[in-house]
Amino acid sequence: MSPWIPSLTIVSWLVVVGLMVGVQGGSAQEPADQSRPKFDLAIGAWISTGNTQWAHNASSIPGLGNPTSKLTYKDVGTNVLELTGKVWVTPKWFGRLNVGAASIGGGSLTDDDYGSNGGQRLFSSTNSNLSGDSMWYLNADSGFRLAEYKNHRGWLDLFGGFQYWHTTYQATGLTQVACDNSAVPGSLGLTCNPPGTVTNQGQTVITNTTNWYSIRVGASTEYRLTRRLSLVGTAAVIPLSIIENKDIHHLRPDLQQNPSISMVGWGVGADADVGLRLMLVQNLFLNGGYRVWWNHALDGTVTFHNAAAPSDSFPLTQFQSVRQGWTFGLNYTF
Repeated sequence: MSPWIPSLTIVSWLVVVGLMVGVQGGSAQEPADQSRPKFDLAIGAWISTGNTQWAHNASSIPGLGNPTSKLTYKDVGTNVLELTGKVWVTPKWFGRLNVGAASIGGGSLTDDDYGSNGGQRLFSSTNSNLSGDSMWYLNADSGFRLAEYKNHRGWLDLFGGFQYWHTTYQATGLTQVACDNSAVPGSLGLTCNPPGTVTNQGQTVITNTTNWYSIRVGASTEYRLTRRLSLVGTAAVIPLSIIENKDIHHLRPDLQQNPSISMVGWGVGADADVGLRLMLVQNLFLNGGYRVWWNHALDGTVTFHNAAAPSDSFPLTQFQSVRQGWTFGLNYTF
């Protein structure tokens, strides 16, 4: 089981519990003459880890396995700085913009290649260090207040909008972890170095750029446990996400260099946040919680851009991006 699945499950259940508790608190509206803040500004951080995996099937070429190649980009830790602004255009309707950015330093790339000589077999496995480069995202949502809980205990909002999520990884150096040249026919001319061989130290070997363009819909809630302390949560589903991915394999002279491999596809995803909010002084709040993002391709095509021949296209069998970690920040309403 992938390590992010338990965290996603826990976060999702906590959000659901928060929503259920809030709904049970009632849906009474505040008195019409009660003033309500029209703006909410927040600055925060997301102490996260993430990974991207993709694989393709080129077994239409005799001697290659299915999957033929699987690449896993895993970063050790990424500290995201984010800003959020929310404005109420009417007492019920609002717009919200959330932007986050980070530099990625540390992590690893595992590149596994498979042959089919004598059945599906691992041909080559290499590791590289991730030296960068960056990630940023944008969420643009609009929504409305569905319910106010009794005794001013909180609220329930529904929203929908657009998410753009960009990640760039740069992998340097190669360490050969496994090699079995007999896994592929000699007629293909493919060979790998003996295990333990280290080459291209400090040299960029692969640059990977991933873009997700997503539509999302969801709900947010706050339920006040005390006058100062609240449970907050957000859950969103992504019914449609378009994936655009480009790889530059800097050590492959047989491939073009911008890009060497490109991928397009579509899929689904989910976002979840859960946490606590503490009122420090009037209108100023401290937030802390946990967040998970997950995007998963359902179908797609991988195109190899050959340097001296027409391009080759194969089915994309896997593409997934996951990011999770602790969040904290301050928000001010006025």
